[in-house]
Amino acid sequence: MSPFIFLTVIQALVAAALVGVVLMQRSEGGGLGIGSSPGGAFGARGAADFLTRTTKWLAVAFVTLSILLAAMAARENSVGTVTTTLDRDAPGAAAPAKPDLLADPVVPAPAAPASQAPASPAPPAKQ
Repeated sequence: MSPFIFLTVIQALVAAALVGVVLMQRSEGGGLGIGSSPGGAFGARGAADFLTRTTKWLAVAFVTLSILLAAMAARENSVGTVTTTLDRDAPGAAAPAKPDLLADPVVPAPAAPASQAPASPAPPAKQ
């Protein structure tokens, strides 16, 4: 199993745990302590709460894993790998069923011999 997939699974578990812990917390109303008690969300009781500390560490783990996975993805997807996937003459590539009209030159159809006249002349234009 590649480290990228392993860390992606770990991040999904951390994200699910973070959502669960946030939903289990009691709502104190008035976002960021506005309109609540003078202690607000930054009081001593709120900082020492188990769910608050768990939320903080899960958030730190989530952000750290996000940065680590982004760095790994950027390192694995270099410009060289994109250009090689566009190479039409790659070994092991299957031959196309139809010719590529944009890449292959168009061969003009042979012209009719000059010795043959048209079967019937064109009718005159009416005015």
